[in-house]
Amino acid sequence: MIDRRLLKNFDWSMLFFAILLSLIGVMSIYSATRPVLDAAQQSYYMKQLYWMGLGLICFFLIASIDYRWIIKFAYVVFIIGIVLLIIVLVAGNKGLGAQRWIPLGFMSFQPSEFFKLFFIMALARYLSELEQNVPLGLKELSKMTLIFFAIPAFLILKQPHLGTVMILLVVFISMVLTAGVRKKIVVITVIIGLLSMPFVGTILWGELKGYQKQRIISFVNPYADQQGVGYNIKQSKVSIGSGGFSGKGYMQGTQAPLRFLPEKHTDFIFSVFAEEWGFLGSFSLFLLYLFIIMKGLETAREARDPAGSYLALGATFMIAFYFLINVGMTLALLPVVGVPMPFMSYGGTALLSNFIAIGILVNIRMRRFPLFY
Repeated sequence: MIDRRLLKNFDWSMLFFAILLSLIGVMSIYSATRPVLDAAQQSYYMKQLYWMGLGLICFFLIASIDYRWIIKFAYVVFIIGIVLLIIVLVAGNKGLGAQRWIPLGFMSFQPSEFFKLFFIMALARYLSELEQNVPLGLKELSKMTLIFFAIPAFLILKQPHLGTVMILLVVFISMVLTAGVRKKIVVITVIIGLLSMPFVGTILWGELKGYQKQRIISFVNPYADQQGVGYNIKQSKVSIGSGGFSGKGYMQGTQAPLRFLPEKHTDFIFSVFAEEWGFLGSFSLFLLYLFIIMKGLETAREARDPAGSYLALGATFMIAFYFLINVGMTLALLPVVGVPMPFMSYGGTALLSNFIAIGILVNIRMRRFPLFY
């Protein structure tokens, strides 16, 4: 039986805002893919609704399991995640120049989306098992960087998926800095990083695919590839700018339906939304995300133990950086790296991982009082 005290402390507001954002996403996907030209395109918004239903099931399942069990098996799921990343490289489906999906017959799923959660769980357990309020030393930091970041980052770059590696990196740095690092190590790391940047940058540049290099070049100089990535960024800015203060109105946008805006239902879904709802709508959308992020940070602060605190921080950072990087891409403030808008962009695996992240936050939040221990 479910403890009534848990239901009393269940945060329905976080679930409500997650559902609201998802429904806004479905509406935007429907608007972005009109007029319907083929059966596959017609099913985009319906598929997103199906995934949303599955996401809600995953949410309640995760919220019902004591997060201490999630922490207990964190290393196991992390290893499973590494195995899945290897399977992708061996037997994954290829598409758009990348190999990121594992076929399951009736569907395909992207392990790197789930791996971000496995990564957060394992890192949260490791940090919680260290002596608290003691800055991390070089030994612990080196071990963590190798096991939790370097190995999976290498496998994901081979797919390649630069956006996921960026998310892993910023979440890793944020969680480690939250745990505390000796100032001397931080200073030395920054100095070494700056000095080695040209050398490391040359190596990394050589490992990038052609389209990845073009994205970075277009970010630095949008006019360098006006028929490719530069065109995408230009059309995104046109879409957002044409929305003006109050927008053109729902299903009144033109950039997506007239096929000017590329990847309109995935990477550039925010551009579609901004054109139709304008500055007012975009500002309201930002407030919805801000509410979830602030609730997540509050959950981390009020968590009953360090494990819950680190787990909540990781889930919150993931959603926050998803949002910031995607919006940064559409506004040409960051390179286009294929990071979806949380809850809104079309994509089943990403939507599932977002609902699971919210489920983790609600889980920790409703078990934050001593009476459950």
